[in-house]
Amino acid sequence: MKHPVLVLILVLIHGVANAQTEGARISGRVTDQRGTVIVGAECKVTNIETNVSTTTATNEDGIYVIPDLRPASYRLTIQKAGFRTVIRPSLQLYVQDAVNENFTLAIGLASESITVVGATSGLQTDSAAVSTVVDHQFVENTPLNGRSFQSLILLSPGVTAVPRAGNGEGEFSVNGQRTEANYYTVDGVSANVAGTTWHTGTNPVESTLGTTQSMVSVDALQEFRINTSTYSA
Repeated sequence: MKHPVLVLILVLIHGVANAQTEGARISGRVTDQRGTVIVGAECKVTNIETNVSTTTATNEDGIYVIPDLRPASYRLTIQKAGFRTVIRPSLQLYVQDAVNENFTLAIGLASESITVVGATSGLQTDSAAVSTVVDHQFVENTPLNGRSFQSLILLSPGVTAVPRAGNGEGEFSVNGQRTEANYYTVDGVSANVAGTTWHTGTNPVESTLGTTQSMVSVDALQEFRINTSTYSA
């Protein structure tokens, strides 16, 4: 089973950042055609690959929230007695996505359905973080020296490799920050070792050659996200 990897490039001034999960979230508001919120509408999200579903209902404000979803492609179904069912057949979620999907239900039989196709990507409303996602297709189709995803980190704007004395390229500097200011997680769990210099910082768990194979192999890698600016504490 492939695992998503989250690589957080954080600036650590005081203390160490908390680990963050890789799970994505879908939320939104359900209303009728007059704009009135619909309470108790069933909202079901189904993983297209595994056919596993998670169901919730809208609250008194017509809002639904479905958290802790693994990065994958999902089908979203909204239904309520007295209204036509609305289906979003394909919604791609990446690591740590927070997608907002609002729906308007038309009066009719629940057995009648409306399929939403060609919709734009969900709006990220819960985070102003500047980030880059590298998905598994890119990883699988790109020749990687040493079978390490390390070189793919350089694809994110503002990321540069800092030369290591006598040993080629070393760690990564993001937007001019110290290399020890980076923070790495794998499936929401810290993948760091404590810094040993005078300032508080962390270094990634690496192989003896200074590469990332010890974190996760490229064969097990589903995707990873690099946060470089305005990320949440």
